[in-house]
Amino acid sequence: MSKKKKSRTAHRASAKSRRAGHISAAGHRLGASALHRITEKIIKFSEADETEVDVTAVTSALTRFANNTIHQNVAEQGLTISVRAVVDGRTARASTNKTDDESLRRVARAALDLARVQPRNPDLLPILGSQKIQKVNRFIEATANATPADRARAVARVCQMSDKNKQTTAGIFSTGLSEIALANSRGLFEFYEDTRAEFSVTMLEKDSSGWAKATSARVGDIDSEALAQRASEKCAASRSPREIPPGRYTAILEPPAVLDLVGFLFYDFAGTCVADQRSCFTGRMGKKLFGENISIWDDVYHPLQLGPPFDGEGVPRKKVTLVEKGIPKNLVYSRATAKKMKAQPTGHGFSLPTEDGEAPFNLVFAGGNTPAEEMVRSTERGLLITRLWYIREVDPYQKVLTGMTRDGTFLVENGRVTGAVRNFRFNQSIIEMLSNVEMLGPSVRASGEESFDMVVPAMKVRDFHFTEVTKF
Repeated sequence: MSKKKKSRTAHRASAKSRRAGHISAAGHRLGASALHRITEKIIKFSEADETEVDVTAVTSALTRFANNTIHQNVAEQGLTISVRAVVDGRTARASTNKTDDESLRRVARAALDLARVQPRNPDLLPILGSQKIQKVNRFIEATANATPADRARAVARVCQMSDKNKQTTAGIFSTGLSEIALANSRGLFEFYEDTRAEFSVTMLEKDSSGWAKATSARVGDIDSEALAQRASEKCAASRSPREIPPGRYTAILEPPAVLDLVGFLFYDFAGTCVADQRSCFTGRMGKKLFGENISIWDDVYHPLQLGPPFDGEGVPRKKVTLVEKGIPKNLVYSRATAKKMKAQPTGHGFSLPTEDGEAPFNLVFAGGNTPAEEMVRSTERGLLITRLWYIREVDPYQKVLTGMTRDGTFLVENGRVTGAVRNFRFNQSIIEMLSNVEMLGPSVRASGEESFDMVVPAMKVRDFHFTEVTKF
């Protein structure tokens, strides 16, 4: 290749790279008007007695790194149009990802044809008309405008830190946006959009590891270097872990560890789950179950939460106090479940048809004001736990879970961290754990791997049951 041709090729490659570096989710944002037009067309095309349309558009991009370098950069955009038809007391859904008129006519017809061959549903309620719903603003321009180059710069700083500390790093940095529109033939139209940024980093050495993770609607809230620094320090402190016997220890659980345990409670708060006697709260509502310092509620309007302020039928989500000072007080209800259980709908129903009813997805645990350092200083002998993984349910009614510690398990002796220990398997009742909480840290938005994000505090728990030492 001649020098001149090489120069032109390099110039084109550079221009292409620059353009690619400016691709952002914001460029694929559809907006409320576009989604409204789609829903209006389907409702116009539908011949059902009642028609409901749910449109979800998601744009996300992810930069993945390992061995101190970026090895994957992906982006995707998806659109799902889901149509529910109601005819003669029967209902069914059909979906498409095409937006031309013929495809919209076809999906409306498919939903109607499917509904006609379903059995009548005696519990089916008429679809709702327009609702008064409190708006929330969780669309952050800076997050939507984040580019691959922005993510690469943040990851580069993490990799440089890992190189400097003679460690190996791996993780992901993702950004994106989602848009949801819900409309029906009785005049309801609701639109919600938000942005999301997520950064997860693991640092590795020969016999140790450290981990940190954060998510937010606001990419500016993600301090990738601070997360990497935390993971790096955990990794260094985890070197040469010693083995200590299993047993009951005072456990200082950092927020991600708390999250992945209490996340197993979420569906127990569903009215359907209690009515079917599948919930650990069945027969225990109104009775003291946890410690006095445990209060839990579901609140989509909490400043650290994400998610639409309406449910799958368009009912406004209410803030619901679920546990107050250790006593289960309330459940969440879809419209149909509320009618069966003589309660009021709370705006937590899934899209119909469904057998699952409802669930809270914006859980907030009341926190305290004890910093983690004070929890350590006040502990004579215990374990400091960074995170947990491979968690499985052993006994649904007593809420016994099993799983393992990971990425930073430390022995605390006489008020200070004295070194790393090998990881443990645990078998622990969450009911018992929430009865043994001695101290609470401030509530924060926490991210783990076994549950969706919640607002939870760090906890100091007595008599946490570790049953077996692992080999790593």
